[in-house]
Amino acid sequence: MMSLLLKLTHRQKPCFQILASASHGRRKQCATFSTTKTRTGVGKNTSLFNKILVANRGEIACRVIRTAKRLGVQTVALYSDVDGPNSIHAKMADEAYQIGTGPSPTESYLRGDEVIDIALQSGAQAIHPGYGFLSENFNFAQNVSKSNLSFIGPPPTAILAMGSKSHSKKIMEDAGVPCTPGYHGDNQSEDHLFHQAVTNVGFPLLIKASMGGGGKGMRLVWKESDFKESLQSCKRESQSAFGDQNVILEKYLVNPRHIEIQVMADTHGNAVYLHERDCSLQRRHQKIIEEAPASDLSSLTRKIMGETAVTAAKAVGYVNAGTVEFMLDSKGEDFYFCEMNTRLQVEHPVTEMITNQDLVEWQLRIAAGEELPIVNQDLIPCEGHAMEARIYAENP
Repeated sequence: MMSLLLKLTHRQKPCFQILASASHGRRKQCATFSTTKTRTGVGKNTSLFNKILVANRGEIACRVIRTAKRLGVQTVALYSDVDGPNSIHAKMADEAYQIGTGPSPTESYLRGDEVIDIALQSGAQAIHPGYGFLSENFNFAQNVSKSNLSFIGPPPTAILAMGSKSHSKKIMEDAGVPCTPGYHGDNQSEDHLFHQAVTNVGFPLLIKASMGGGGKGMRLVWKESDFKESLQSCKRESQSAFGDQNVILEKYLVNPRHIEIQVMADTHGNAVYLHERDCSLQRRHQKIIEEAPASDLSSLTRKIMGETAVTAAKAVGYVNAGTVEFMLDSKGEDFYFCEMNTRLQVEHPVTEMITNQDLVEWQLRIAAGEELPIVNQDLIPCEGHAMEARIYAENP
């Protein structure tokens, strides 16, 4: 996969950022080349950590290390047997340790207990999980906290609450956040799900793995006669990918827009949104184009969606960086909660480009107990336009 980032403003020439990556199983190995820089502040702040461990690899590890170095924070990297000590992220860090002994992620970067052991051994005070791997793992986040280390991300309770699509939608409904009409109950028998599909949801509909993500464990069903076969297929894929075969049913919105809101919250009760990203152009439920801010969206809709995203975050006691995803109907009037990603997103650079804010720096400062760098929503900048394009290599 390769990503190309483009920023346009009325005063500047185009700025490009290229993220080049090679597949490594289900993960990506990335190197970053950037002609742009985002800055929230400069220099070291004594309230920040002295040393952090980055529990990831490739592009996102390099991304976190760059900000930490600028802030005067020492970094510890991990490398697998395959990546080796000469990988870009390992060489960038102040220290680097091998994790595990095998070639696969389960034998290396997913070894949560070993990650924590290395953090303690190296004298790190906090762990940044990046994205993927352990970033949304409730047990890992909880064990980090139990080890008297800071987790540079949300509280474990928020990860747990938003990790299940069925559970999160119930929380959102209770908080007054609009959700797509559908069924997300506990009764998972085939006959009951079929009854719900026919009598309450209607067709076309989506069957989604309750613990799913990234387009896996999802089936679009256009007619009643195809429901049971699609349900069985979805449950098999969900069990294989996520170890859980529970599903939810959602009314399928024809030609909707996929709008996601970047939120940030601290431990002092402050929460803001850093505008939106449009991720509507997808292939096989995988994002291809990410655009910030979204085009052809009224200022009122932007405001309402942003405020609703903050409401969603507060409903689960959210802290640090998160993304609330909505589906916007084709008329551009009604929107519905889809899910919340409890981590930094791959496409976060487009938000940094239009706000001129370093989101990783925000993460570090929040985790260290500071207030948000900007607590007044009206003061969040939005300048220019940024796009990220992902180029996927597929075997036809």
